[in-house]
Amino acid sequence: MPLEYGKPDGERIPLAVKRHRATDPAQRIGSLFINPGGPGVPATETIDSIDPGSDTGPYSPAVLARFDVVGMDPRGVGDSGAVRCLTDEQRAEATAADFDPAVPGGKPLPELLDDARTFTDGCLAHHSPEFLASLSTDNVARDMDQVRAAIGEEQITFYGMSYGTVVGPMYATLFPDRVRQMVIDAPVDTKLWHNNTLDFLDDVSRSNEQTLDTWFETCRTEGPQVCPLGNGDPEAAFDALITRLEAQPLQVPPVEGLTPGGTLDGAVTLEAARAGAGARELWPTLTAGLLAAQQGNGTLLHFLISKVTVAPFGGPYAILQEPHTAVRCADWPRTTDIAAHTAAATKIADRDKRLASRAGYSALNCALWPAPNTDRFTEPLTGAGAPPVLIVGGRVDNVTPYHWAEAMTETMDNSVLLTREGVGHTSYRRSGPCIDDAVDATLINGVLPAGGTVCEVPPGTTRPPGPNGQ
Repeated sequence: MPLEYGKPDGERIPLAVKRHRATDPAQRIGSLFINPGGPGVPATETIDSIDPGSDTGPYSPAVLARFDVVGMDPRGVGDSGAVRCLTDEQRAEATAADFDPAVPGGKPLPELLDDARTFTDGCLAHHSPEFLASLSTDNVARDMDQVRAAIGEEQITFYGMSYGTVVGPMYATLFPDRVRQMVIDAPVDTKLWHNNTLDFLDDVSRSNEQTLDTWFETCRTEGPQVCPLGNGDPEAAFDALITRLEAQPLQVPPVEGLTPGGTLDGAVTLEAARAGAGARELWPTLTAGLLAAQQGNGTLLHFLISKVTVAPFGGPYAILQEPHTAVRCADWPRTTDIAAHTAAATKIADRDKRLASRAGYSALNCALWPAPNTDRFTEPLTGAGAPPVLIVGGRVDNVTPYHWAEAMTETMDNSVLLTREGVGHTSYRRSGPCIDDAVDATLINGVLPAGGTVCEVPPGTTRPPGPNGQ
């Protein structure tokens, strides 16, 4: 692809693309392009995970029968020249950094700024500023359209989740006549994404805190017989555990297939709680992990932090953090006023007493970004001229709050909002037949549910697994 679409004869960059062929070629409709989010999650890995014989895969058997599923790693992600900013040693140091949950940002601001300079200097050492500036979502959409043309499709069907809900509306806005159908799952507020970074991060932090509060409320409602943490006062027990672990961390030995081991202090436990509370299927594991940590065993909580959390919008360092940050910085306004970041971090820490973490300062890398995108796309992503878009929003989502789904429904010219009750980030293939049938009908037949449709899901339980995992 062209590095810069304004210079089509200039430097070109390679992109990785994988395709899973329709399992019923005689009934094939076309190509379903997917983006699994992040930013920074490789779409080709999602293609690799498809098992047509499984009932629990990322796409239904009906969808797999009718579509070639196409995954393109966005530029700077996965096998499309993944951004690298840290050496292995620096990444290990960042992963093992000692954060203080009582301090906004986890560290004093001078240390956070030093970390940001190390990160951004490393990005520039590994990549040209032109490449880093080119990682914006509008270029990803243009790349998708080049792939569409290369495989001979007049139109594409699209399913995107999380950050993929920026990619889809961008494509529908730039190329509305090339969209056959589109489903947007766990949408981002694209106006905030492109124009107001600190308010965006404020919303993310608040949704994290509210999701953990939902876990506390459920634990308290189910009672000590089901959720024994705190004997009816789980918040007090949780806070006491955080304080104790921050003062006296646990050393967690490696357990093959479960966790590589490490230190479990208060800050790491809060990240584990963020991960566990955000998915109702992990609530029992979170309960069991907190109870075990009270007894001096941090294995389950360390599992949550090391295996589940992948830094969606500000979180612990992981291999995905580098492309994740680079894409954000190419899309986001460059807020260089450090005092504004401090004000945002202070506000978040004062309000969100447990999971404020680094949210208020998680855009510092972008404040120091060495490759500003001088022609950022900031117009509303309306998808004007595209077919009706199905937007699926979860009522309690710790990454993309429900009001973002409402905002996208207002921004997109022709869209229908489908609401999923309950807790979780993304809904399709995770929430039962009400959601799955509506998504499949939209993708396959272009039949959308009535506006205002609400799908109930089985309530989550905080009951820890029994001796046999039941």
